Amino acid sequence: MKDKHLIELIDVSKLYGGDVALSHVDLYIKDGEFLTLLGPSGCGKTTMLRLIAGFIMPDEGRIEMDGVDIANTPPYLRKVNTVFQKYALFPHLNVADNIAFGLKLRSVEKNVIKEKVEAMLELVNLKGYGGRYVEQLSGGQQQRVAIARALVNEPQVLLLDEPLGALDLKLRKEMQVELKNMQQRLGITFIYVTHDQEEALTMSDTIVVLKDGVIQQIGTPTDIYNEPKNPFVADFIGESNIIPGIMLQDFKVRMNGVVYDCVDKGFGKNTEVDVVVRPEDIDIVPADGARVFGKAVSVVFMGVHYEVDVDCGGYEWIIQTTDFVERGQVVGISIPPDAIHIMKKTQQTNLFDAVAYPDDGEVEILDHRFACKGLEAFETKDDVLVAIAPVDVKLIPPEESELTGIVRACMFLGTHYEVTIGCGEEDWIAYSAEYMESGEEIGLFVPADKIAVSANEAN
Repeated sequence: MKDKHLIELIDVSKLYGGDVALSHVDLYIKDGEFLTLLGPSGCGKTTMLRLIAGFIMPDEGRIEMDGVDIANTPPYLRKVNTVFQKYALFPHLNVADNIAFGLKLRSVEKNVIKEKVEAMLELVNLKGYGGRYVEQLSGGQQQRVAIARALVNEPQVLLLDEPLGALDLKLRKEMQVELKNMQQRLGITFIYVTHDQEEALTMSDTIVVLKDGVIQQIGTPTDIYNEPKNPFVADFIGESNIIPGIMLQDFKVRMNGVVYDCVDKGFGKNTEVDVVVRPEDIDIVPADGARVFGKAVSVVFMGVHYEVDVDCGGYEWIIQTTDFVERGQVVGISIPPDAIHIMKKTQQTNLFDAVAYPDDGEVEILDHRFACKGLEAFETKDDVLVAIAPVDVKLIPPEESELTGIVRACMFLGTHYEVTIGCGEEDWIAYSAEYMESGEEIGLFVPADKIAVSANEAN
């Protein structure tokens, strides 16, 4: 039945040693669809796959298949099979025996095994390869064998955990097409995990974008790309210009002091919003007569287009064009109304549980003492709630700070970068004028007058 909900995750949470891997996730997966779980490392996508497979159990919530709770059903009794990035093929067995392994465990008759193996070899374009051994195969051929081994048991659902990650670019692109064709021919549900946006856009019927264990957006590839729900999705799915704006009224938005026509409505009047403009949707025009113009500060040939950074007086637009532009050339830019996508403003504030020490003029956040003003209303060791704006978090060399963290993400917002820094079990959001690499260690400092303290009503 089309659109039947084959698998449902209902308020599912999973923690590892106190760290949240998934937080209250609700998701349904339809019978016969190709659904991709997409997000950066540590977002929870593989955890979700392992929960569906039965390799781990949820701490909260239910997982249902065909309307039946399968939380206590062991993996081998679930109608799912998994293909991993490391194919885990048996080197001492030939291709046919690798594919037949699961069938032999179930004591399937030899003639049936032979028929099924031959059918699988044809399906994955390895007809005639049954007698070869694993070391005689290329990476792409090994991957096909792993898929055939999973499919021969006729699962209702095939789980694929970054199966193309070990392949080179050309082969990966070929396998994307083959996997999608295979799924359409078989008509079974594929649940695919990747951090590669192109893979997700190329193969999926539905994409689920995750960040920090929380679903950010669910939609078709077209919806996810053209109508991102927040700056994270816009930045993660392809390149984007993300600009703070004011929605003046329906179909009118102001960005960087310029009023543009757009196609969005329903945001109210004079409302702060975030605006997304894709680089390929911006036209370069002659500077004379253009409402917006600037200098091309970078021009890079990308094979099918040029990527041009145009500095328009403090805001830098990323533009993709087939027209050559000289570095240093002054150009005009034009943005058609349907290229402008409006999003609700994402309010980013660092909120932490803390402890007040008014006699010392300090608050303790994450076991670190910060100088703080405005503590007169509190007693020593009162539980308080601290709010710190990202713009007030100063990033300094780690050797100069008692509190350090690791950069987890860095997103360009036109005039600055938004940096996510992991400090133990908590993340800090800060703004930076410079790009910061993921994994880089950085120190944090907050001026005493930039820490807002209030009573912690939850305690």
